[in-house]
Amino acid sequence: MAEEKITYILDTNILLHEPFAFLSFKEHDVVVPMTVLEELDSIKDRKKDVSRDARVAIRALEDTLQDATPEEVLAGVKLPENSSEQATGHLSIFNDYTLDSTASTLTFNENDNRIIACALHIQEQKQPHKVVLVTKDINMRLKAKGAGLAHVEDYRTDQLIDDIQFLTKGYYRFEGEFWQQVKDCESETEGRNTTHYVSRDILPQTYINEYLVDQTNEFAGKVVNYDDEKLAVLDLGYERLMGKNAWGIHPKNIYQGMALDALLDPSIDLVILTGPAGCGKTLLALASALEQVVERGLYDKVIVTRSTPEIAESIGFLPGTEEEKMAPWLAAITDSLEVLHKQDENMSSSMNYIMEKANIQFKSVNFMRGRSIQNAFVLLDECQNLTASQLKTIITRCGEGTKLVVSGNLAQIDSNYLTALTSGLTYIVERFKDFPGSSTINLNGVVRSNLASFAEENL
Repeated sequence: MAEEKITYILDTNILLHEPFAFLSFKEHDVVVPMTVLEELDSIKDRKKDVSRDARVAIRALEDTLQDATPEEVLAGVKLPENSSEQATGHLSIFNDYTLDSTASTLTFNENDNRIIACALHIQEQKQPHKVVLVTKDINMRLKAKGAGLAHVEDYRTDQLIDDIQFLTKGYYRFEGEFWQQVKDCESETEGRNTTHYVSRDILPQTYINEYLVDQTNEFAGKVVNYDDEKLAVLDLGYERLMGKNAWGIHPKNIYQGMALDALLDPSIDLVILTGPAGCGKTLLALASALEQVVERGLYDKVIVTRSTPEIAESIGFLPGTEEEKMAPWLAAITDSLEVLHKQDENMSSSMNYIMEKANIQFKSVNFMRGRSIQNAFVLLDECQNLTASQLKTIITRCGEGTKLVVSGNLAQIDSNYLTALTSGLTYIVERFKDFPGSSTINLNGVVRSNLASFAEENL
């Protein structure tokens, strides 16, 4: 029995969040109210990070509707098909400006109310068929329900998880002692490395490069391979992890030990560090960068970049070169450099020397598109405010011999269009969790100070 065709009415924020969202409703009808087009038009010329998304959405709608007559646009134009799915739904534009404001329960002086009135009108027209308003605006969802709209939904096709507590942490902590849970084990030693082959039953849900620790703080390992029956666990040694060192920095807890192991491993091209403010994400990444560029000569330079919602319009008026303009936003990096060199006799001279020696370059995310970065250690800080497509733009810049460290705190999202579930950081953690060339670590625990720790837990 064929599924009943549903009519979806899209709010503006859906097309800003994902410009091609209307193509996701393959077998259902999609309606875009005229008010949404008006809002996209007003946003496309603003100097905001969403203006590009507005322009992309407008072009995508135009591509779909360009050959249609006005009558067909109102009635519905067949959605384009791709190779994997057959589209049976239609896309139409609804002129909500023709609705009689006196017949509506809502005032028409707000765009949100016009879109809700449009949805109510279509719901009345299409009875008993299902009509759904799709919006990411929580308040608009409440208003729509209050106005009598039967079905209101969030747009969730980009969400890989339903609850942020299920986000991959990058490690698994066993209750009690690890070896007490292992019934059968074969070990293989090659040089300094010992790999244990244990039954998959002890950890049915696992992925490549997941770290394994236990409550006794005696075992630490990493999943390097698996099949339906066996796990291949590289024995890292708890003490060896805690003894890791990068540019004079030693881990203060096992999570930092795991992070340093991933950061210093040349076979891992992408390290994703998540966790609360003060857990050491930036300091560990910078120390590892200096260690591998200056001491080991594995990379030629360090490129530091970060996203702030205001960079697009605010960077221009600041004096100086691109690097000098970026300095206020990259204070976290210079703060970390000060920590690494505070014992030096002349700290400012040491910092200047190291910045030159390690060839540390500060770059704006806006200028990363189109580049190809070779043999560099790239630090992308504060990336919780980036969308999945923005992160893809940066990750695909990384050429041969480049290591990318992505860090962010999902509790500090500043963007109006993102939540912890839809952030690009959450997206890449889930997408890359089983990729052999990447490692994710959730740095669980604030090490900044007792004050910072108390604030993180209680405010």
